[in-house]
Amino acid sequence: MSTLVGTLLNGRYRLDAHVGAGGMSMVYRAFDTVLEREVAIKLMHREVAAHADQLERFRREARAVAQLNHPHIVTVIDAGEDQGVPYIVFEYVEGETLKERIRRTGQLPISEAVAYAIEIARALECAHQNGIVHRDVKPQNVLVDPEGRAKITDFGIARTLSEEGLTADGRVLGTTDYVSPEQALGHPVTGQSDLYSLGIVLFEMLTGSVPFAGENQVAVAMKHVREQVPDIQTRRPEVSSVLAAVVDRATSKSLERRYPDADTMLTDLEDALALETARAGQATGEATAVLQTLPAKARRRLPLRMRDGRRSALVLALVLVLAAAAAVVVITRTHRGTGGASDVPASPQLSAISLAQDAAHDYNPYDPSGAGTQHPDTVQLAVDNTPGTYWDTETYTGGTLNNKPGVGLYVDAKPGVAARQMVVQTATPGFQAQVWVSNRQPPRLLSGNSPLTAGGWQEVDVSGGRPITVGDTQQITLDTAGQRFRYYLLWITKLPPDGDKVSIDEVGLNR
Repeated sequence: MSTLVGTLLNGRYRLDAHVGAGGMSMVYRAFDTVLEREVAIKLMHREVAAHADQLERFRREARAVAQLNHPHIVTVIDAGEDQGVPYIVFEYVEGETLKERIRRTGQLPISEAVAYAIEIARALECAHQNGIVHRDVKPQNVLVDPEGRAKITDFGIARTLSEEGLTADGRVLGTTDYVSPEQALGHPVTGQSDLYSLGIVLFEMLTGSVPFAGENQVAVAMKHVREQVPDIQTRRPEVSSVLAAVVDRATSKSLERRYPDADTMLTDLEDALALETARAGQATGEATAVLQTLPAKARRRLPLRMRDGRRSALVLALVLVLAAAAAVVVITRTHRGTGGASDVPASPQLSAISLAQDAAHDYNPYDPSGAGTQHPDTVQLAVDNTPGTYWDTETYTGGTLNNKPGVGLYVDAKPGVAARQMVVQTATPGFQAQVWVSNRQPPRLLSGNSPLTAGGWQEVDVSGGRPITVGDTQQITLDTAGQRFRYYLLWITKLPPDGDKVSIDEVGLNR
């Protein structure tokens, strides 16, 4: 191998250093003497080039990747043959592989792991839209450049979705640490197989190790076929259930349950990054850059100060101006409990009731699955006095709540208050809701036919039993007859027009 260093391919590419090798090829850092730039060259082994099918696979890689133009895919610059040995010229990415990074640091910061998963998923989305399945997604094939960006490479066993593959039936291609169950069994491989592998890569980034080990590659492959991927929260408890659900769905054995495409997985990853960043209160590494590329829907989960670093100075200046103005205004608020007074607007003559930071609880008592939850990991965002962060319900299809009477959230105003108003801020106006109260610990589940009253709830909004259509900022008048109640429930009975969920930015109580 070393004898090739110094070789000039086709009078243009000088091989300067051997940097890697695989079953079909060797990789060199090289210099393009025409354009005077560093490049990477994948040079096929001469003995492999003698086999027509292997040669065709190698050429197909060049054709496949040359179709792709994406910031997170290593670019193909050129391809050719020198004395019967084919080669492919790539952009040279200085840095390390994602596998080397994991080996060096162990488990990555949660937000950084999700950020890399987003960049890889965006690259796969581009490839899949062009009809190309990578078939060997693994951290060894992800390069991290000096700026921290991930770039996927080595489409060496990629094949287009529209042509028949050249591999023999039943032959497993790809690294078995990350291989999908269907690929391990020699079944047809689609973009969903890449998403399974990405789920395993995300698992490794979060835990520092792959989920399965075995005596040999076949044993590991069979574990991907037969065994469930370990619970990510058991390996790393601080991972949110939202992110754990992404890993679980991506690595599902069932193609029906697994993500159908990269775009769907991307949506959940982007939401998870915003959530994990909001929980941590900061972002580091590549997560900082990826946050700026999130779609508006995901960015709403972030605190206002983190949504655009370029505006942070302006936001700080505005805060200082408002603080100075507030200093000359006498504001009287009633403070109780461990939290601060709510910042949701109150009607004249009313004052805000202080709620604890953990006062909010999701409520789904008619859940037929028995789980009885609605995004419990984000429900505290509804009482964090930051309108830019939010809790939302599960996603429902067909504009209904899956035939349930309702879902919602309640706040614990311990030890009890006689609230006269609930104020709701939402980015999904038009949904219908009621307000119920109780002094009993709310039951987690109710039978499908039992009313809320069976759980000790009583309605206190003054709508006369009619659902209230909630606007952007809705002040709901309450009549508790002066009685103190500990639990106040916002009960959502109908989704907004053309909506599939309800989002609550803030909910507060006034008296």
